[in-house]
Amino acid sequence: MLYNTMDILVSLPFFIGLIYLVLAFLYRSVKWIKGLSKFDKLRLMQSMISKRLFNSIREIFLESLLHRKIFRKNRVLGYMHMSLAFGWFLLIIVGHVETMIADQSLLVPFHKAVFFRFYNTNEDFQLTKFFAFAMDFLLLFVLSGLVLAMLKRFKKKVFGLRRTTKLKSGDRIALTSLWLIFPLRLLAESNTAAIYHNGGFLTSGVGHLMSYLVNPDVLYIALWMAYSMALGFFFVSLPNSRYMHIPTEVVLIFLRNAGIKHKKQNDTYTDVQVYSCSRCGLCLDRCQLSVAGIDDSQSVYLLKNIRNNNLSDEKLFNCLMCGKCQIDCPVGIETINLRITQRIESTRQYNSSYEYLKTYESPKADVIYFAGCMTHLTPGIFTAMKQIFALSGQNVWFMDEDKAPCCGRPLILAGQYEAAKKLIENNTQMILDSGASTLVVSCPICYRVFKEDYTLHNVNVVFHSEYIQNLISAEILPVQKSELKMVYHDPCELGRGMGMYEQPRELLKLVGNVIPLNEEKENAYCCGGSLGNIKIKANQTHLLRDQALSEFKALNPDILVTTCPKCKKTFASGRKIKVMDIAEIVVDVLVKGEDKRTIIPREEIIEEASLKSDLVKL
Repeated sequence: MLYNTMDILVSLPFFIGLIYLVLAFLYRSVKWIKGLSKFDKLRLMQSMISKRLFNSIREIFLESLLHRKIFRKNRVLGYMHMSLAFGWFLLIIVGHVETMIADQSLLVPFHKAVFFRFYNTNEDFQLTKFFAFAMDFLLLFVLSGLVLAMLKRFKKKVFGLRRTTKLKSGDRIALTSLWLIFPLRLLAESNTAAIYHNGGFLTSGVGHLMSYLVNPDVLYIALWMAYSMALGFFFVSLPNSRYMHIPTEVVLIFLRNAGIKHKKQNDTYTDVQVYSCSRCGLCLDRCQLSVAGIDDSQSVYLLKNIRNNNLSDEKLFNCLMCGKCQIDCPVGIETINLRITQRIESTRQYNSSYEYLKTYESPKADVIYFAGCMTHLTPGIFTAMKQIFALSGQNVWFMDEDKAPCCGRPLILAGQYEAAKKLIENNTQMILDSGASTLVVSCPICYRVFKEDYTLHNVNVVFHSEYIQNLISAEILPVQKSELKMVYHDPCELGRGMGMYEQPRELLKLVGNVIPLNEEKENAYCCGGSLGNIKIKANQTHLLRDQALSEFKALNPDILVTTCPKCKKTFASGRKIKVMDIAEIVVDVLVKGEDKRTIIPREEIIEEASLKSDLVKL
């Protein structure tokens, strides 16, 4: 009876904590699922009986346990997370198998595997030595990660990190409990090994040393009780700490693989994403705003402030919306969309009315060219595109040449979604009325909104670099490769936003030589002139611009090429290097023979485009 009572006392803190954690997680999960729309609930149920279920399990294994994304970015940090998560998982699984073999039963109490050395002291069973070694090895694996976690908390630079997130009181309780669990398990099992000689290579050695210092019988119950209490405290503190991201991330993976998407309003999916943030701090070092001395509006702080319901406009709108944090987020949180949603909520009461907008009559055309506001402010791009269209032989409608409607994305980035919807509706009607089959855009901001927010049936939206390359492939645009040395800058909206990295480079290789950059493609610098940041000061923008220009300049190229009019304008203001759009480069290397179509004089179009630019400014 005494033994049974002691069993209960030792495992009681563990049971209390585990029950509390399970109930808290179930409460949140039920609340989240109930908050889903009927359509999303149906999606979730259907995913559970399809291959999406296996996709979710695979992603949980790769990302929640192995932490593959973190490992790819930072191997030491990845190992730390993997050893703690995957190591603990293996301790549970292997420990459970050990218990089943020892008890010769497939049904064993869950807690018995957690306290196996406490319950099975003298029993010798098949594979005893193997499991003693395996469990010691796994415990050492976890402890190695724990040492790294402690080192990261106090010496972050060892991991190549400049900054880490700060802990709240709930986080400190959970973290302290977590840090105590495995050392206490080592001490409890080692002390038991000193008494019953049932340990492995690690616990036997540590137990032997402990026996020289104190009588193992004195510490036997105390150490197992301390281990149980550490587990209990961790489980109880988990729901009110950052570490609740561990089970919440699993929910997010299932929802995401079910096809549930982020919407431009706060809902269940928003909530799950917010609570899935592990606050690993990877987004802190990736954010370029730190160069400008802005250190309080990064994505991890955005999510924290959403959770705590104290998000200020200063922090909400002080973001480049460049997407670097989203690319690096190991959990896959849609940080850009989350920020847009909060901006929509923040500005809802100030939403402007665009009811006065009218749909103008659309001329019939084969191709529509939508230059965009920024292209009109950089006349050279408009000039080049007019020359290219003149050679294409197609019937082109320059949609925003006179009336200059905005695409709507700048309004979306500012949180003015209802106003943007009105613009989108008007533009959509005009595009469809034209009967055009192709819409060409030369601004990544416009390209993204046309792709993501417009419903343009039977209209193929193509970026101007794609359109140009198609004309070259069809031998409509005759180009000759030059000896130009070029560096190509990936615009945020086109690269990280739309995943278009290779196509512009392929086009540039047809007309010159492309020098690779250290920071390119998904790691490319933002120019600093983002339309998404309405709080940043001019001098801070210049710091970001110069950071990128210094890398470009170091390679001594003839030209810096970009595919974004805003990037071109921002970089050109630095006056450190010649900046051109990809369309301008192509026009400069066109073969101008008598058998080719006449090219409109450059000066004539520049004069016309400059006039349009002045009108846009007015």
